[in-house]
Amino acid sequence: MDCKRLSVMKVEEEHPVGKTAPPGANGGTGMSGCIFDIKKYAIHDGPGIRTTVFFKGCPLQCRWCHNPESWKTNREPGFRSGRCVRCGRCETVCQGQAITFPDGYPVTDAQRCVLCGRCTAECPAEAREIIGRQMTVSEVMAEIRKDVIFYDESGGGATFSGGEPLMQPDFLLALLNRCRAESIHTAVDTTCHAKGELMQRVAAAADHLLCDIKHMDSGTHERYTGVPNDLILDNIRAMAEIGERIIIRIPVVPGFNDDDTNIADTARFVRSLPAIRRIDILPYNRGGLEKSVRLTDRVDLLRTEAPDDEKMAHIASTLHGYGFDVKIGG
Repeated sequence: MDCKRLSVMKVEEEHPVGKTAPPGANGGTGMSGCIFDIKKYAIHDGPGIRTTVFFKGCPLQCRWCHNPESWKTNREPGFRSGRCVRCGRCETVCQGQAITFPDGYPVTDAQRCVLCGRCTAECPAEAREIIGRQMTVSEVMAEIRKDVIFYDESGGGATFSGGEPLMQPDFLLALLNRCRAESIHTAVDTTCHAKGELMQRVAAAADHLLCDIKHMDSGTHERYTGVPNDLILDNIRAMAEIGERIIIRIPVVPGFNDDDTNIADTARFVRSLPAIRRIDILPYNRGGLEKSVRLTDRVDLLRTEAPDDEKMAHIASTLHGYGFDVKIGG
């Protein structure tokens, strides 16, 4: 199931994120959460071939974010302006009267949008979408189970990412427990910006944690992500000390964290932790910029270039020098 399919599918009646849906909703009773994509055959989100489930909602707003559609916890309208043929059908069917054509071009008032889905169904060019879908644990597990044969052959499994999956904790824990009951390997890709008690519960239920370290200087971290890094580093330290299986991930963003000083500081911090020997370095790409213009509420992202192969090799060599197994690309 790709992102487009998820975003344009007919949406059901909305339920509170991570709560129990009423009988008959979303295919039956059970815990539900807001998902904006399910990616099959992922090879950069943990060991082996994986199914990655992307949760909506994130406490950070990283200015290089590849998934800015994940920032809001709930579903939201999206619009691909390049596809629009200005037929006006969306304005005609809009239940909340959120769409207008003041100068012959559509404008959407996100505050008035009731997410009825009529514009997405009516648009002949598929320019309109609803980003995010409420899904039950059973519905997500049905997608994960389709790829069990690939997990068995490659040592893969399911990865829960986002956004920040810990923002929907009950839903996440229910999925982790269901996967464990079915012997499906799990990984949680997390910012680690969460309460320590919740981190411990999730770590105990997951097979692996994929933990981002974006910058070692807390002030710089806050300027580029919206939050300081103290809680994040404290959680990583605590998880390492109790023996959780952790892979550290560094998004390499030119002009933000790719300087030798920050890379060395990161390496020294991770080396001080017990039993962490792997660091993945993830080169920045501009995919988030294209996604950001589809959002009704625009986001301010960096406009920089991806690090070249020489730069990535230099960072990898530096980290190797501190004794780490380094993988470029995750």
